[in-house]
Amino acid sequence: MARIGSSPLSFPSFRGATRILVIVNLVAFFALLLAQAAARDTAQALGVALAFTPSGFLHGYIWQPITYSFIHVGILSTAFELLSLWFLAGFLEDLHKSTWVIGLYASAVVGTAAAALAIYELSGVFKWTTNEVPLYGCFGGIFGMLVAIGVLYGDMEFLLFFTIGVKARHLAIIYGIISIAMAFGEQRMYAFAQLGGAAAGVLWMRLAPRRGVSFVFSEQVYGLRNRYYRWKRRRAAKKFEVYMKSKGRTVRFDGQGRQLDDDADDKKRWN
Repeated sequence: MARIGSSPLSFPSFRGATRILVIVNLVAFFALLLAQAAARDTAQALGVALAFTPSGFLHGYIWQPITYSFIHVGILSTAFELLSLWFLAGFLEDLHKSTWVIGLYASAVVGTAAAALAIYELSGVFKWTTNEVPLYGCFGGIFGMLVAIGVLYGDMEFLLFFTIGVKARHLAIIYGIISIAMAFGEQRMYAFAQLGGAAAGVLWMRLAPRRGVSFVFSEQVYGLRNRYYRWKRRRAAKKFEVYMKSKGRTVRFDGQGRQLDDDADDKKRWN
């Protein structure tokens, strides 16, 4: 994979989201290796259940759009994927929050599976010849990160194989052209899945809240709490209206539960 930065001998930071993503994938790889050593048939059945296949997903394996990204086959391909994940996520995490990086990765992973499912369904409708191949590995998340870097930091230079300097946008375009070319061959589902991961990454980059998902979530929680308090105030105001009416006095409140009265002191007290 390409290397980002001015020094080909330096590695990006290994912290936060980058560390979580790499370690989780690495642990999943060795766990599957140990399962294969203990019970090969059981491990193969587990791999089939966790890898993504559109037919399997449609038959109830709803966890596959997430779990397939943790299934890695082969030492060299796994090393290539995890190094790529380290380089790309490490670069992005130096410029964005960890939650943003994880959201980008997760969106690209799910988008990859969604694109594979879409081309599988369309093939059945339009009678296209599409071989259903199981998807595994985090290639979709990696491609989504690469395209995000190409869009946001297109002039950033990669060192391809530590020797050849290539701008980020050009590298993303090259990968995209390769995927489009593959879409006309036997690997149609894989190619469309990879393009789906890239598209999902771009959507996340464009639509994700600038202040982070956690900020938006907290705002929703506080907004819900404030609506509850306003509802309690309006209910108390209605009860007070009834009580004052029974005492022969008329008081009025607005939609927020604040008293409407001609007396300035009352207004000041209730507002």
